[in-house]
Amino acid sequence: MITDETVERVREAADIVKVVGEHVKLKKVGSSWRGPCPFHQGTHPNFSVVPSKGIYTCFVCGEKGDVFTFLQKRLGIDFPAAVKQVADQVGIVVEEVQRRREGPDPRQPLWDANAAVADYYRTQLWDDREGEEARNYLAMRRVSRDVADRFGLGYAPRDPAAMRTHLNKIGMSDEVLLQAGLLVAREEGGEPRTRFRSRLMFPIQDAASNVVGFGGRLLGPGEPKYLNSAESLVYSKSKLLYGLHMAKHVIRKDDRVMVVEGYFDVVRLVSAGFDWVVAPLGTALTDEQAALIRRYTKNAFLLYDSDRAGLKATFRSGDQLLRHGMSVQVVTLPEGEDPDSFVDKHGADALQEQLARAINVFERKVQLLQRAGWFGDLTGKRRALDRLLPTIRATADPLTRDMYLTRASEVAGVAKEILAHEADAEPGAGSSRAAAPRVPASPAPRTRAPERPARARASSAAPSAERELIWILLHDRNQVEAAGEQVGPDDLADAAMRDILRVLLAADPARPSEELAAEVEAESLGTLTELLERPLSDDFDVGQLMSGCLARLRAAVIERRLTQIDGEMRIAAPEEQDVLLAEKQRLHREVVALGVRRYKSFAR
Repeated sequence: MITDETVERVREAADIVKVVGEHVKLKKVGSSWRGPCPFHQGTHPNFSVVPSKGIYTCFVCGEKGDVFTFLQKRLGIDFPAAVKQVADQVGIVVEEVQRRREGPDPRQPLWDANAAVADYYRTQLWDDREGEEARNYLAMRRVSRDVADRFGLGYAPRDPAAMRTHLNKIGMSDEVLLQAGLLVAREEGGEPRTRFRSRLMFPIQDAASNVVGFGGRLLGPGEPKYLNSAESLVYSKSKLLYGLHMAKHVIRKDDRVMVVEGYFDVVRLVSAGFDWVVAPLGTALTDEQAALIRRYTKNAFLLYDSDRAGLKATFRSGDQLLRHGMSVQVVTLPEGEDPDSFVDKHGADALQEQLARAINVFERKVQLLQRAGWFGDLTGKRRALDRLLPTIRATADPLTRDMYLTRASEVAGVAKEILAHEADAEPGAGSSRAAAPRVPASPAPRTRAPERPARARASSAAPSAERELIWILLHDRNQVEAAGEQVGPDDLADAAMRDILRVLLAADPARPSEELAAEVEAESLGTLTELLERPLSDDFDVGQLMSGCLARLRAAVIERRLTQIDGEMRIAAPEEQDVLLAEKQRLHREVVALGVRRYKSFAR
């Protein structure tokens, strides 16, 4: 039998309009397609296909169903044959097992609960007095009622018991609401509380149009500004894309997708006619999300915010898509703009012009490095290549990879064969560090740590020093500012340590460290929890601990620079080699001077 997971995957990938259109002459009417019913041999357009929901309905004879039901009834075939026929069309290999799961789908109660809550939030937005604040906010953002209804926007009231009381009255148990992440159990016992309060709510649907979770934007002061549903059987932040359920058929038909950062970007662009747009539920695309996009198209346009964080997210997302053999273009907006504000101010035609000027993600990276002057001298050139090589390594398509090597060779003046050897010599393109090259502002000092992990010379003490430093800062927030003057996230090799330090540097020192969990990436939560659970003993000399950590990190920075010098020696002219050797000797003396003594540490 065919597994339920395979059936669901084929259903999500299916273009019901294309399948039905092979048997019925369809014409688009609004968001649906109409034609004569093939089941009662109708002659009027009473047969409706709704691609966003993946269903068909005849308003005369009452026939209805999904893409598999249509083929079963139209062709007289059984369910497995219908699934295989659709799978062949969308390029999915169907493997059968001994038997399918029996009984009801365990996800159905959670889908039902989320759908009921979405209806409740919509009612609160439009019919309740308390929803006025959210209505005013939408008006301020120039989001009309029609657009809001299209996305099912709602409002979560302030009362922590209101939603639960309503759902209980219509038969939803606390157990299901807790499983769906709609209620949060109190650690100290007592009644569970609702997860979302005083927030504008964005229902999140999977590719099959099931409501699986929510994103909530806080309307008043406080943090976090955006809060997503907790992970559940139906909701996994890293595997979902906002807006895909509406966009998937257009994406497949047009063979292109536009990826933006946030909910409002999707809302604004779709309402302006760009119905091939999706957003990850966070700033950077995950590998699972990239694989999901690749099911529908091989061509992506990245349209992120124009600030520094947006550029970093652009290149990280670009590398993820390149790993799946996609072609990636970058759309650049004027400084200070995001997709929502740009279309709101300038209109759809202006965005079309920006799309027409999109450039390849690798060329965009080269462009930024050139503007910052990184190719002006040997040291800058080596650092520039260190930022280009991760993208070359991430590129799965052989032809695209070869073109990237050629371009890098041209701009850096380094033999293509040497670059190819360098790209092949260092594995680990899938690491978060390689996928997130630092966006340059100006050539960095020579002794600053490169973005990629050092290879042969990397200090074995570095990871423990990073971990110890973050541990100290989490338990003594008064040390964060002093530490930030000497070390930044880009100086750390471990992705989780970089992420936690980034949050620490941006957070109010008075804010409890436990609350930072809402700000870090999901992949960093385990590390954050572990460090918070290790108390900082009173007999520790925090100042001495800090000095020791920073000394070891500085030593690791120097040793990474020594490794970098070894690489630069391979492409340096004789006179440049003398300069590099002098720098190497100076750095060796600095390492000796640091001493890197042994300090009391929880990690040893």
